[in-house]
Amino acid sequence: MKKALILLIFLLPASLTWLSCGSSSPSGSTQTSGLKYRAFLTNSVSSGSGSAGIFIVDAMNDVRPVISPISVGNTPGMMVVTPNRAQTVVFSGNGTQFSDNQLSLVNNAAETAANKLTLPGMTESFVVSPDSSSVYVAVPTAPVVGQSPGIMDVVALNSASITGEVEVPSLHYLSIDNSGNRILGFSDNSDSLAVITPSNIGIANAVTLVGGFDRPVWAFFSSDDNTAYVLNCGAECGGTQASIQQLNLADNTLGSKVAVCTSGANPQCAGSVALVNGSTMYVAGTPYAAGGGPSQPCPAGTAAQTCGLLSIVDLSTMTVTNSGIVITDGYHNRIALGANGQLFIGARTCTEISTATETRGCLSIYNTLPATTVGSVPPGGVLIPPANGDVTGIQPIPRRTVVYVIQNFSLSVYDVTIDALEYNPNDPYNPGQINNMIGQFVDVKTVDF
Repeated sequence: MKKALILLIFLLPASLTWLSCGSSSPSGSTQTSGLKYRAFLTNSVSSGSGSAGIFIVDAMNDVRPVISPISVGNTPGMMVVTPNRAQTVVFSGNGTQFSDNQLSLVNNAAETAANKLTLPGMTESFVVSPDSSSVYVAVPTAPVVGQSPGIMDVVALNSASITGEVEVPSLHYLSIDNSGNRILGFSDNSDSLAVITPSNIGIANAVTLVGGFDRPVWAFFSSDDNTAYVLNCGAECGGTQASIQQLNLADNTLGSKVAVCTSGANPQCAGSVALVNGSTMYVAGTPYAAGGGPSQPCPAGTAAQTCGLLSIVDLSTMTVTNSGIVITDGYHNRIALGANGQLFIGARTCTEISTATETRGCLSIYNTLPATTVGSVPPGGVLIPPANGDVTGIQPIPRRTVVYVIQNFSLSVYDVTIDALEYNPNDPYNPGQINNMIGQFVDVKTVDF
């Protein structure tokens, strides 16, 4: 009896330690991770070792607790966290006839998918209203009676019910202003954009088409919401020339425009994704010849034949202040600014190199610091890490000097003080890795910062 009691006392602290780190739980359990600072990662496949869903990671310590994924459809991918951080909106779909096209609303505190609904097709773009009450979803292939496919659904976040709909042919991407009073919609193969007024949906004409663009794909709004800075993709998207075009939102008239091009006799223009920091806009893309293919040659030192470009625009003067910064090619659609001034740029369908002397994929890291070398990257220099694959998720971790990157369906953790994979003491033999992360990951978001 005494031996049994002594053994119980000895094992009790270990048991409490295990429980405090989380434990495996069956699907549908109400147990939560108990973490204060979490990252959510979507895993798009089920296997013998785990199921598809949202993996939860301790974003302060780069550890995955032993807890079951949150179930959010068959092939979960893209996520958006609401402004109040109460929910995470997740889309599951793979573009096949078997796609579930499920939109799930995850309660972040409870770590459960509180509500879900089925969309009428795939989406690559949804935005949440600033008051966290609605999510607006672009569905370019949604059938519409009597006209070409394409709609924007309005989904109530408290019930996962569709409360409104507007019809815009081939509507693919959305940008929402700071107040939530206007949404700009961008359709495939179009030189117009749709100005959508959410308050008019269902009661008045909610959509105004504005022309004069060049394959627009995205917009940034001034703090007063009077001006939108529209990114024209140009030749890369089947148009003519990449540029930034001002749109005066008071009367939907066009303002100043600046071409996002290199200087010289044979300018190269590109822009499919952008990020704004203060009055500085970073624009990335792959230059295309009008009506042709990629046109930017790569510098010596790589087997890749074509490259992409990063340009820097001063929005206060509408001028290009730097251009010709060479990055990977491909279609750039992910960009984020990490700590220490490191800009992460991701693409898909880039040139993949995997030889004995070179490994190259779709990630580029640009050092924005004007006078500081970071690792091997000089001020204004670019690092292309030795990793293959498309980049589908980039998430700087606030309060830390690391960035989580999903590339080739795997998570890598970069230390932005050296622009290299982080040393993780919890997995010391695998730099940049986190233990027990088995799956095909698509997107990553922090939910507590």
